[in-house]
Amino acid sequence: MSASIIDGAMIAADVRKSVAAAASALKAKHGAAPELAVLLVGEDPASQVYVRSKVKQTEEAGMRSHHLTLPADATQAQVIEKVRALSADKNVDGILVQLPLPKHIDEQAVLAALDPDKDVDGLTEVSAGRLVLGKPGLRPCTPAGSVILAKRTTPDLAGAHCVVVGRSILVGKPAALLFLAENCTVTLAHSKTKDLPGLCRSADILVAAIGRPEMIKGDWVKPGGMVIDVGINRVPASTPGKTKLVGDVAYAEAKEVAGAITPVPGGVGPMTIACLLRNTVLAACARRGWEVPAALG
Repeated sequence: MSASIIDGAMIAADVRKSVAAAASALKAKHGAAPELAVLLVGEDPASQVYVRSKVKQTEEAGMRSHHLTLPADATQAQVIEKVRALSADKNVDGILVQLPLPKHIDEQAVLAALDPDKDVDGLTEVSAGRLVLGKPGLRPCTPAGSVILAKRTTPDLAGAHCVVVGRSILVGKPAALLFLAENCTVTLAHSKTKDLPGLCRSADILVAAIGRPEMIKGDWVKPGGMVIDVGINRVPASTPGKTKLVGDVAYAEAKEVAGAITPVPGGVGPMTIACLLRNTVLAACARRGWEVPAALG
């Protein structure tokens, strides 16, 4: 019996709908909607597509969008100056620095210049510290989206054994902490873990975030378990000269074993921008002293 498919696109649309309702309520009550500033450095085609999508979805949710660009040869000092200016701008509630930055720019130095209260990607050291300490703050979008998908599938995650495969600071580590906050028993694994297949088979919730195409095979999955595949890998397609997107999980195999599974594409991916928009509303409420609208949950 095949697994039920966790429809990330549908759930993300539901999150965006709640964000739009919250933004509308805030504008009606306070006369202003949250504002997201997106900074793009350079002309990377993929980054341009991502930024256009973020700007479009921000505006569709009834929020203000502030889109800034700097040339690829902008200096690190110029980028940091722009980030600091946005951090000081009282009208801006959330700031997203589109990554990756050009190779001559130190990403960590740029992120360090970002006001943590506007860090809607949850990437600053302060945001990470708040997450570790369990303090209120903005959580990284992709891990937060993964938790939402899991909770939409199984509302009460308490006691479940969650195995996160991948220890990156962008996904693996924050995902482990966020599932721990849901009272899961969490194991953080990686490519050097002994008997990784056996450990994965013990997982009620298996989160794949290791960045290797289809590394996790069907026989690594616990029968009836939940699989959250964060991986996005471009690999050659069967048609010469074409490529396709696959996850970190061998989907065709795993869906015959799992109870529920996210597809790639259409699983975790759509949740990332939805959670970015959600974070923008939360940031606006926290920094302006507004009550979080009930629509946001």
